[in-house]
Parts: sequence; structure tokens; C-alpha cells
Amino acid sequence: MPAKKYVTWAAMAFVAFYVIREPGGAAQSVNHAASGIASVADSLATFVTELA
Repeated sequence: MPAKKYVTWAAMAFVAFYVIREPGGAAQSVNHAASGIASVADSLATFVTELA
């Protein structure tokens, strides 16, 4: 269990470091992730609509 805690803390530290050092890159990454989620939701809505 301690290894999982250390990996979680290391990942959080990496994200914080990335956001501090490259805020534009971090914002772009979040934008790409949000666009991907929106695309999946749109595709799912189209699929369900076509079923009816």
C-alpha cells in the first residue's frame, strides 16, 4: 500500500510542477481532454438518436 501512496504523491507533484512551469501547455492539455470528452458524448448521443 505505501507504494501506491508514493506514486499518487509523485503524480500530483508532477502535475503541479507542469502547471507551474507550463501553464499554457497545461491549459491546452485540459482543452484537448475536454474536446475529446465532448466528442465522445456527441457520438453517443448520435448513436442513441439513431436507435430510436
